[in-house]
Amino acid sequence: MVGIIGRNGAGKSTLLKILSRITEPTSGRFGVRGRVASLLEVGTGFHLELTGRENIFVSGVTLGMTRAEIKKRFDQIVEFSGVEKFLDTPVKRYSSGMQVRLGFAVAAHLESEILIVDEVLAVGDAEFQKKCVGKMDDVARSGRTVLLVSHNIQNIKSLSTNALHLDAGCVREVGDSRTVCNTYMRSLASGERVELRPNEEFTIDCVRLLDGREQATEYFQPGDELIVEINCTAHRRVERPHFFVAIRSSHGSAFGGSMIIDGHCPDYIDGPAALRCTFPSIPLLPQDYTVGIGVRRVEGEYQVTTLDPAAQFRVLGPLEAYGLNGQIAERMLASSIPVLVPYTWTLPSGEQASVSLEPKA
Repeated sequence: MVGIIGRNGAGKSTLLKILSRITEPTSGRFGVRGRVASLLEVGTGFHLELTGRENIFVSGVTLGMTRAEIKKRFDQIVEFSGVEKFLDTPVKRYSSGMQVRLGFAVAAHLESEILIVDEVLAVGDAEFQKKCVGKMDDVARSGRTVLLVSHNIQNIKSLSTNALHLDAGCVREVGDSRTVCNTYMRSLASGERVELRPNEEFTIDCVRLLDGREQATEYFQPGDELIVEINCTAHRRVERPHFFVAIRSSHGSAFGGSMIIDGHCPDYIDGPAALRCTFPSIPLLPQDYTVGIGVRRVEGEYQVTTLDPAAQFRVLGPLEAYGLNGQIAERMLASSIPVLVPYTWTLPSGEQASVSLEPKA
């Protein structure tokens, strides 16, 4: 599995369209060995007037499958997609999420040698995204090739063996996925301006992470103060923008701050602006984390913009210093929830043993 990352406008989707033979390259050449199944946008390859059932067969034939091969996998596709009740309904009446569910189910279950998936999976709900990630992992383990474009860096790190970082249509770096992703995240945190999308009214220009001394850093200790500084620009006046900050580990969301929940927000932003979200004591164990930023308007009615991930940081520290002295502590914590809530054991002997963010003497 190869992950493809980069800012908006870097050329990720264009590259996938070329490899899917949808777009002709302006210059140069490319080669593909094997059948390609691709899911590049909502409704890819579907005829909107046909039903879901009919579109499964149309998509399969387009991929070069025989009718017998499609029928063999038909029940698996329907079960995975979760659209059984609407199978004989025209696809034009499906929501965007339902179209994505069916499109991914078809692309993943019909045995092409190469599966190409764009960020379109972000349309689906959390449960379905989890199923898709598991299915892509199964496809890759079966010996087939997966090309995945995603802004979810944790997914790229955990799923991909290699990654390709595109910048303005050029390859900036290619190699081990963790190394490439870490370099990319550092470039996001370096203050480089985010690419402005056409007609975008609001951009997040720069996100910096500061410690309690207001020094920019990407390294923290458990219990440290974390300041997320956001510099943004409203290219047209935005009334009551609601910001949220999400701190995530490889296992998902850890904690965050949300104006949608707490009710605090600026009256408006018109032009450049800066704001901060300060976490006085991060309850995190030593791991890698990413920061996502988003903005909604009018009590969360709809999304204005997102930058996710916007920054990356690492929490360091010897586990023993916080009372984590188990024989396989590091191995277990690498696959567990990263937030540490202080607790105390009282043993049968009456002896007490505690774990907290206060380092032991």
